[in-house]
Amino acid sequence: MNGIELGLLTAIAMVMALFDAVIVKWGAEARTRTSAGVVLFLAFMMIAMIFGAFLYFSSPSSSSLVEALWVSSAAMSLSVFPLVYLFVREAARQMREGATFAPARIEHRRWFGLTVVASLVLNEFLMGVTFQLASGLSAPATGGAVSWIAFAVNSPWFLFPMSIEMIAAAILLRSHLPSGIRIIMIAQSTLMVLAPPVSQNPNWVWFSTVLGSAVMIGIVIYLMEYIYRHRQLVPAFSSYVLALMGVFGIMMAGLYVWLVYGEGFVFAVAVLLEMSIFFEAILAPDRFGEAPAAPWQLRPNWAFGLLAFIFVAELFMGAALDVVLLPGAYLGAFPTLPLAGGSATLLYNAFYNGFWFLAGVSGSTWFLGMMGIEMGALVVFKIRESISRENKIRMALMLGSYAIFATFFPSVYYSNLFPNALSGTQVPVLGWSMGLGSAPIVPSLFLVIFLTYIIFAVTAVLFGRRVVCSVFCTAPVMYQGTTIDTMKSFNRSSGIGHKYLGSRLSSLYSATAGVTMAALVGVSFASYFDQQGILNVSILGQDPSVFLFDLSFSVGWYILFVTIPYVGNYNCVTMGWCYTGLISGAFQKLGFFKLKVRSKEVCRTCTTVDCTKGCPVGLVDMPGHFRTKGEFRSTKCCGVGECVEACPYGNLYISDVRHWVRRRLGRPEVSPTATRRMAGTAPSISATSPALRSASTGPPYGLRPLPMFDGRSPPLDR
Repeated sequence: MNGIELGLLTAIAMVMALFDAVIVKWGAEARTRTSAGVVLFLAFMMIAMIFGAFLYFSSPSSSSLVEALWVSSAAMSLSVFPLVYLFVREAARQMREGATFAPARIEHRRWFGLTVVASLVLNEFLMGVTFQLASGLSAPATGGAVSWIAFAVNSPWFLFPMSIEMIAAAILLRSHLPSGIRIIMIAQSTLMVLAPPVSQNPNWVWFSTVLGSAVMIGIVIYLMEYIYRHRQLVPAFSSYVLALMGVFGIMMAGLYVWLVYGEGFVFAVAVLLEMSIFFEAILAPDRFGEAPAAPWQLRPNWAFGLLAFIFVAELFMGAALDVVLLPGAYLGAFPTLPLAGGSATLLYNAFYNGFWFLAGVSGSTWFLGMMGIEMGALVVFKIRESISRENKIRMALMLGSYAIFATFFPSVYYSNLFPNALSGTQVPVLGWSMGLGSAPIVPSLFLVIFLTYIIFAVTAVLFGRRVVCSVFCTAPVMYQGTTIDTMKSFNRSSGIGHKYLGSRLSSLYSATAGVTMAALVGVSFASYFDQQGILNVSILGQDPSVFLFDLSFSVGWYILFVTIPYVGNYNCVTMGWCYTGLISGAFQKLGFFKLKVRSKEVCRTCTTVDCTKGCPVGLVDMPGHFRTKGEFRSTKCCGVGECVEACPYGNLYISDVRHWVRRRLGRPEVSPTATRRMAGTAPSISATSPALRSASTGPPYGLRPLPMFDGRSPPLDR
């Protein structure tokens, strides 16, 4: 095909895409049967024309040209009759009813919308096939419908015009759509342009995968922040974003399958589903203006679906990035036992493949980097809202630790400096994953493991377990961003999360912690004896200590993360299944860290108990300790500091070794400041009482209360 022919085909495709966008606009604005008939007539006309072209290009000849013209003409002629019938019927009604005449309204609007969507999908599919054939490509000879779908959809003649059509439709209907849904629609339309299966060119595959991942990361960040600021969502919006994230998961899985196995059917199906969801939503824009439903924090099933779909999409997107950007390390690296044999063998092999795929991807460079960008952006938003200088600094250190210890050092710096080093042993001491688990335990690694736990213990004694659980670990970046942090309401409302509330070590918590520590000790000895030739133990083909680490932090952690609506937030702390957190918590109990109040009287007269609502690990018994002892200490407290910010009176602060040193030097623990109040909720004591006058220490900021949500009263819409 020469340049002129290619330019002509491109122009035709663009005109058809824009005309389809106009049809979508008319369909969305149609209210009467007649206007609906016009929309369907135009849609069928487009199908008839492109179908005739398909008949010709599938077997070019003079006879097929005549056949195509006859078929197109017949189809267009037949589609005229229903429209003429509607016009005649409406004209007859107008003559009979006179001044009382009102055009007949569309009775089954949903069916009308689905018909328009089906016609658009069919039209674009035929256009993809026809233009592929017209550009000189051969039709698939084998594979049946599966090959034809991949051939038509994974082509520039389908994806590029479709993206233009979707963007144009969103722009044409901008006055009918709220800004939030409009932005998401335009972004998802842009994502379709960046489809790697469009071309086998390595440069295109690299560029489209990376840029497409960036667009998808932006969509997730925008969506998460949107639902944080709009706790009560319109039902149509809730359904749309849930379906969209589900389709993104299928699309990223399809992209991975295409990159590794060269099969494009799954990706093509995802594109068709995404297109259908888009047009089904945009053809009924009025639904996005309906009244909001109950807060999503009271809808655990919806919240779980959103987290699960986003995680699946991110998992396969991370795998695709690993394969494209680091093909030597990841292409073919994921274990794949054959899915064959008896039922037991088949189930074992499937579980084995799934487990190590999840563990391998979730610990890989680009997955962690991508998650760091998404969840880190939410932390940045949280820093902007924070009113505590100390908390701002802690969260900044947390982001820096994630960037350095989770991505840069192990994946960039040491991999280049020590290319032959064992995976996971490249970063000494703090870089050693959670103390052990990155490699089998051999005598030469004892010093590294020992130093790691010594550092964990010393820092926990001095500053509390927050050094690990709120700074160095990767988990706090995931938990402490704006949207995920609001899910701490599930600690109270979920059945499992409610069982772990409070600082008391319940029997359930003791059982979880006991199993965790027993497993740690058991696999440590098994791993060491394996390396000494005394035992020969492996779990799923891997060293026991490595398996425990992957089970806990590469598989189990993410399962519990997406099930936050059912098990509560920050569950690695609340449930006690993280062995490093348990060890740090035990040393915290022996150290200087505690929560203290400036005045016990302020806490005694407080009726809001906002400190407990702000606590991400559900330490609901804090107020009792503040009222009687003036301080609170718990192995579960991970020092996030949200209780300090939530207190409307500025009466609470974190005390650690720094404050102990100040006391020893005869200096006050904290700088003096006036107690802040929140209108309508101040303690019922006199402003001149000794209790308030004694509450003279606190952070010197201009403070404001944060709106909190406890799952029982409507949240504040920010």
